Amino acid sequence: MSLQYVPDLIYDAGKTGYEELVINLSSTMKRLNKGHILEIISTEPGLKDKLPSWCRLETHLLLDRKDFGESSYYYIEKR
Repeated sequence: MSLQYVPDLIYDAGKTGYEELVINLSSTMKRLNKGHILEIISTEPGLKDKLPSWCRLETHLLLDRKDFGESSYYYIEKR
């Protein structure tokens, strides 16, 4: 698998539901500096629709999403 983005931190959310994932994301993003990239690995299908809104609300930039089987890989730049 070739990646376009090199993450500064990887968060493997697995099957974590959206509500719990958002709480974890908020604390995870605090550990990053502006411009750093977080990679999220998730098998939660609803995240595809909800994560873009969360990023806009938190003013982070959703760079990309790649799907491989049941897993989705999200790349978020901290703003």
